[in-house]
Amino acid sequence: MFDEILGLPAHPLIVHAAVIAVPALAVLAAVYGLAPRTRPALGWAVAGLAVVAPIAAFAAKESGESLEHRNFASATGMLARRIAEHEEFADPLLIAALALGVLSLVLLHLVRRGRDSGEGGGGGRAVTTSAAVLTAVVAVVAGYYAVRAGHSGAVAVWGG
Repeated sequence: MFDEILGLPAHPLIVHAAVIAVPALAVLAAVYGLAPRTRPALGWAVAGLAVVAPIAAFAAKESGESLEHRNFASATGMLARRIAEHEEFADPLLIAALALGVLSLVLLHLVRRGRDSGEGGGGGRAVTTSAAVLTAVVAVVAGYYAVRAGHSGAVAVWGG
């Protein structure tokens, strides 16, 4: 399923979705959480990316494993070390993207409930503020792993 797209290896094509969606979610979710005035403009983008980013990270991980098994199972030396380093970031990135997606949706829900009830956050401002701060922290983690995975992948392909 994650091997090819129109005869081309899927990973180099799919990975671009994760490289865009995860950092975009990280930035927008952090801004949404920490800058309340931006919430009306960013809500739908955060909601969409909260769903798309984890799916993109999962597809990138799975397609990368398929590519490795299919084309690089017998790799040795520097290439094998670079691929192994790149692969080390797949699981943490997927976990961080999933956590960020879930936290972003929770934050959106809390803000909406608060707006509907007039309290400034579902369960009160303290809960919404705590969720916003936690979302921002996880956004930094997800951004870190997205950059590290992307950079190590580029180094594996292009050298460095």
